[in-house]
Amino acid sequence: MDFLINIAFAAAAVFLFWKMFMPAKGVKSISTEELKSRLGEKDVQYVDVRTPAEYKGNHIRDFKNIPLHQLGSKSDKLDKSRETMLICQSGMRSSRAAKTLKKQGFTNVVNVKGGMSSWK
Repeated sequence: MDFLINIAFAAAAVFLFWKMFMPAKGVKSISTEELKSRLGEKDVQYVDVRTPAEYKGNHIRDFKNIPLHQLGSKSDKLDKSRETMLICQSGMRSSRAAKTLKKQGFTNVVNVKGGMSSWK
């Protein structure tokens, strides 16, 4: 019986891990190299979801700082119909942010793979 309970817990853990870290359906991913060629586009919203301290330490021009923990309550400051490009330190928080925005009805969400760690 304990074996079956352990299997059930392991399956639940794998499922939760998969849900947390797999890209959201309908979210495009781009590299930092692609981002460099896209910076400054007027029809794109650029959002950095890192903490204010991380953002202050180093950020990319054009990116507005909306920390991940505030994104749900501040997403009304963004246009749901415009392309929204997201970045964080590694790509994990921005992936979670992409899921949040998709659930709120944003139609064109892009995650920058590798985040600021890949930015050169």
